Amino acid sequence: MLAFVPLAARADIKALAEAAKKEGELTWYVAHYTSEGAEDLGRGFTEMYGVKVNVVRTTAQVAYQRLLQDIKNNQTICDVFSSTDLGHYARLKSEGRLEKYVPESTPKISEAFRNFDSDGYFHTTAAGLVVLTYNTAKVKAEDAPKKWEDLLDIKWKGKVSTGHPGFSGYVGTWVLSMKKLYGWQYFDKLEKNKPQIGRSINDTVTALNAGERQVAAGADGSTLFSAARGNPLAVSYPSDGSVLIISPSAIMKGTKHPNAAKLFMEYLYSIEASKINAKHFGIPLRPEVPSPPGAKPISEIKVIRPTVAEVEKGIPEVIEQWRDTFGN
Repeated sequence: MLAFVPLAARADIKALAEAAKKEGELTWYVAHYTSEGAEDLGRGFTEMYGVKVNVVRTTAQVAYQRLLQDIKNNQTICDVFSSTDLGHYARLKSEGRLEKYVPESTPKISEAFRNFDSDGYFHTTAAGLVVLTYNTAKVKAEDAPKKWEDLLDIKWKGKVSTGHPGFSGYVGTWVLSMKKLYGWQYFDKLEKNKPQIGRSINDTVTALNAGERQVAAGADGSTLFSAARGNPLAVSYPSDGSVLIISPSAIMKGTKHPNAAKLFMEYLYSIEASKINAKHFGIPLRPEVPSPPGAKPISEIKVIRPTVAEVEKGIPEVIEQWRDTFGN
């Protein structure tokens, strides 16, 4: 595919680094990673290239609304946009809001993550899973949920934690995937178990650690990261499919720091960035970097995920259905 990309859309990395340094900074609206992981990646870029990264880490829907508000006010603040909701990219691309740029480093990442947008406007820069998670101090491994329908068992009433699809792209994709597997009646039944609903999917880690809830639909990365710090958490890869989240990034059209933005996209495909990502229990994009401790290799996991078209149409619909069912 790269052979057909115009040379103007690619870059000489050394010249790019020099031009980026003159620009001095960039602003990154990011919903990928934990807050610590995003800050760590921003710091790594600054140490490598001497370019400051203003990291604005929020949930996906908050990042998108902030971006739309900037556009409405004719402000250009965000240079690189990293959402976990694929529908955001489809809409921004169709409105001509994205800058076409294919990272020179694309052939170096694992093949499964390449060529996500064949037109070259947005690219996979993070990947993770929505899985079953639980508090090991309160739930034995043999009693933990093994498939998604297990969360509907009455024994988990008042003990389930989730995020909210109106805030989190991870949660929106999970809700859409459950609707495809089991229909909306899945959530009608889940509502009867009175789940605690946070905003970010990472709020499930807080709820489990605090003992407020015992089981959750959580992210593999933030859960394993917390477990590695000594907290009583574990993941269970559901037999009916872990939800694979492909999270892209894109350069905004008219960015004030175009060279820094392009260099940052290159950096996200570097071994250094993959190591930082793995340190925070994300799936490394570079094949040279091993999976984080305790995580199953992606090749050993049954995964499911909706298409970009299904996400674009389906997530706004399930957000409304969620509010009708859960009342928030």
